[in-house]
Amino acid sequence: MILPMPVVSNTSPIWNLSSLERLDLLHDQFPDVRIPQDVLNELQVGYEYPEMARIQQAIDARWLTVESITNSYVQQSLMLDIDRGEAAAIALALELGMTRIVMDEADGRATAKAMGLQPIGVLGILLRAKHEGKILSLSDEMSRLRHDAGFFIAESLFQRLRREAGETP
Repeated sequence: MILPMPVVSNTSPIWNLSSLERLDLLHDQFPDVRIPQDVLNELQVGYEYPEMARIQQAIDARWLTVESITNSYVQQSLMLDIDRGEAAAIALALELGMTRIVMDEADGRATAKAMGLQPIGVLGILLRAKHEGKILSLSDEMSRLRHDAGFFIAESLFQRLRREAGETP
């Protein structure tokens, strides 16, 4: 059981779960998701895609909210090593005193960990959803993530997660 605590998310987990039409899994695990304006700007680049319409529904439902960063110095410093959206998400999480952050990119996750945050990515959300009985097949969702969203999953990681989900003999 996940305790309802707010989290900050970067762009890719929201976009990728929206691509799978599974933003509900993010909402189930984290009923209060905050994003910085820079992440919203990155998401809105795809305004003509159905993913953005689903994301807008989450914003309208007020479980996905846009927050302003009041001190941009942390974000500016982080942008020396990671992209704007990742830096903004980490800066916002730190500013709000959060411990969890939803992020997929390896460099961003490493930076988040170095800053004392605990990252979870889309694969962690899917694995947790499988353990909670919210999805029938982690393998199917990961395959859709690969093919529909173009999300790279190394075969060794794919197989390890299948084992963790109890989907291999």
